Amino acid sequence: MSQNIAKMIDHTQLKPDTEKAKIDQIVEEAREHGFASVCVNPYWVSYCYNQLKDSEVKVCTVIGFPLGATTSETKAFETENAIKNGATEVDMVINVGALKSKDYDTVEKDIKAVVDAAKGRALTKVIIETSLLTNEKKVIACELAKKVGADYVKTSTGFSGGGATIEDITLMRNTVGPEMGVKASGGVRNLEDTEAMIKAGATRIGASAGVQIIAGQQSNEDY
Repeated sequence: MSQNIAKMIDHTQLKPDTEKAKIDQIVEEAREHGFASVCVNPYWVSYCYNQLKDSEVKVCTVIGFPLGATTSETKAFETENAIKNGATEVDMVINVGALKSKDYDTVEKDIKAVVDAAKGRALTKVIIETSLLTNEKKVIACELAKKVGADYVKTSTGFSGGGATIEDITLMRNTVGPEMGVKASGGVRNLEDTEAMIKAGATRIGASAGVQIIAGQQSNEDY
């Protein structure tokens, strides 16, 4: 069971003060336990790719992170650059302010810019930042991500005061249907949390506590 769960975990380290020693640690842990990917800030993508290119562990990075308020052109460039450096999965943050302003055309074009830049080369996961949204807005964000062909919708950056909840995962799964991926991230700290998220419909887990999760331990890390 733990091995099956390991293959669903993006082993994550996105703190702004992350040092090389910590990156080396998560790379080795990901290799040892068979996690789906390491998820790191763009600066570390090339390094992680070179460390992991002889393994099945993917390199995932974040786009427009953590606020989502950069331009679509910037997000597209970040995506191209990340893929060039070895990323095969990109987690982009939507323009939350535009969504809350009901500027849905901008949100759609923003997501599409990243999806188009990654098409055929990297999986795209769309971070909707659930802690800042009403259920209505969560549904709209998921519908827009699905409309433009993103591979996943994802709950959170972990930087906005709230993480994944069972209710949000259920809502997101019901909105996007059975085919699209749903990633639970932020505040997933133990095996019980992880299994509950998967039962609710998550197909990927973003956590810095990957080792503790599969060992059945508790972590205090948020991300």
